Amino acid sequence: MNTIKEKQTEESGYVQEVSVVISGCEKADARMVFDVLRAAFTTDRASVDVPQNLAGKRPTAWVVTVDVTEARVVSGPVALGAPVSVDVQGGYWAVERLRQSLAHAFDVKVVGTVSGDQEEEVRLRLASR
Repeated sequence: MNTIKEKQTEESGYVQEVSVVISGCEKADARMVFDVLRAAFTTDRASVDVPQNLAGKRPTAWVVTVDVTEARVVSGPVALGAPVSVDVQGGYWAVERLRQSLAHAFDVKVVGTVSGDQEEEVRLRLASR
């Protein structure tokens, strides 16, 4: 038996979830990006689930899954301490919807793409506007 969400995905032909990996930034900037994503969409991270640094000198990446089915308006620009790299993977429609929503809060530049049959991976560079 299909759930309502699965039926919507099958009927529309769009994958509605996007995986987002944030890296190359301080945890405060990662939190700002998570806050914007939570304001714009439903995510799998609660507001109390904030990015943490791990001990050691290994690179840190923070991951969130975003459901872009219902978009909300992001109120305006958000300041970042430094540019943030964001890798986004999902269906073409979903990735574009997420990118457009982030553009309400940040200066968004596409710095790389890998296209597949049904999905794409896009590297975005977010900066303060």
